[in-house]
Amino acid sequence: MSENTTTTNKSALLRELLAGPRPVAAVGAHDGLSAKLVEQAGFDAVWCSSFEVSASYGLPDASLVTMTQFLAAAEVMDAIIDIPVIADCDTGFGGPLNVAFAVERYERAGIAAMCIEDKLFPKINSFADAGQDLLPTKEFALKIEAGKQTQKDERFLLIARTEALISGQGVPEALERAHAYADAGADAVLVHSKSRRPDDILELGDAWDRDVPLVAVPTTYASVEEKALFDAGYRLVIYANQGMRAAVKNVREVLGKLRAEGRAEAVDADIATMPEIFALQGMTAAFRTAP
Repeated sequence: MSENTTTTNKSALLRELLAGPRPVAAVGAHDGLSAKLVEQAGFDAVWCSSFEVSASYGLPDASLVTMTQFLAAAEVMDAIIDIPVIADCDTGFGGPLNVAFAVERYERAGIAAMCIEDKLFPKINSFADAGQDLLPTKEFALKIEAGKQTQKDERFLLIARTEALISGQGVPEALERAHAYADAGADAVLVHSKSRRPDDILELGDAWDRDVPLVAVPTTYASVEEKALFDAGYRLVIYANQGMRAAVKNVREVLGKLRAEGRAEAVDADIATMPEIFALQGMTAAFRTAP
């Protein structure tokens, strides 16, 4: 495989940020426009969210969207932004061979990092009212090893995500799994929780004794500050779905108002201008460079 400059630069940038003196903040996106808005807001990275991508197809976050579709979404984002894309790859699309295949494809496409979780395939979203069964620790560690053995550029990151807290197994199990995944070669470990308080996340961070960054996703324990997570060892904080949730709420309100009023002017103050959209599209630049 010829070296991809985009892969090298963005993977290296993400590693540099993770080793830096402050928390790295990423926000979920599902397409090029939402990724560009994340970048313009000043965040460090984009989380190509499987929840958001699935929702953009009008489908549940339940392993229904294929690897090809997820990869295509990540490629679209990566092509138009300068910050790293971290791809949420659910359970890795299958067993160790599937993970190895995904790593080869995502790395070749120029994506800075990918994340896989230790739930059984097919997975169901962590916040759904459903069972959350986990793969045995050793079997998931084999997935990590397969992925790391496949990658060509040592700067590409493979993040292991444990759902032990999501499945109700407690901090000791989550910590044991996190240790095993780090020992298997994971470049970072994401510890997921649906508690309303950050206590378990902070407790695990305090007990963490590996030279591998931790990752937090404060969707439900939303009051915690980035600094508190960083002080507990979490180098990366992911706001995984706030962008799409904001879009749904606001689009629904605007369309409701438009339907009730029956005239476009009624929502003019509530929507972006056409020049703003042109700017996001690069429309002005395109016309400037046209022959």
